[in-house]
Amino acid sequence: MESNITREAAWELLKKYNKEPFHLQHALTLEGVMRWFAAEQGFGADAAYWGIVGLLHDIDFELYPEQHCKKAPELLTAGGADEDMIHSICSHGYGICVDIQPEHVMEKTLFAVDELTGLIGAVALMHPSKSVMDMKVSSVRKKFKDKRFAAGCSRDIITRGAEMLGWDMNDLLAKTIQAMQSCEADVQTYMDAG
Repeated sequence: MESNITREAAWELLKKYNKEPFHLQHALTLEGVMRWFAAEQGFGADAAYWGIVGLLHDIDFELYPEQHCKKAPELLTAGGADEDMIHSICSHGYGICVDIQPEHVMEKTLFAVDELTGLIGAVALMHPSKSVMDMKVSSVRKKFKDKRFAAGCSRDIITRGAEMLGWDMNDLLAKTIQAMQSCEADVQTYMDAG
């Protein structure tokens, strides 16, 4: 998969519509996580593309939360993204805010890990280290069952994502933790640089 938008252009496009550090950090995390999953699932040659999809997945969320995944096509088109990338990005809202179904493994992966990275990040903040580097699946599993913890992270979506991929929940949790570990330092470096 070739992207007709560079990573640098994607980052500038994201920052045009997103200023909140939380949203920028989430986008950077998804970029790194998607790159890791691309390599892990045999799509290493497409890792940059997967990363850009992850980076831009919530482009419209900060300014247009009520139109999430509906305003994105307009913003992405203006930024130079093609129809395939727009479909991939918008499909993570399937059954939530749009009817665009995830088809490719990349799209199913994005659907599965978007909410999950938020949950894992919230669990990390409970640890003294505030890091995913010492995260265990059991810690996330325990908090997954507690619906009041990080209540904004939909367990139903995470479960549906695991089913879409045909993965056991423990596999999805373990892989997503590894993916987040692979990019945590880079994300922090970006955030520190402003």
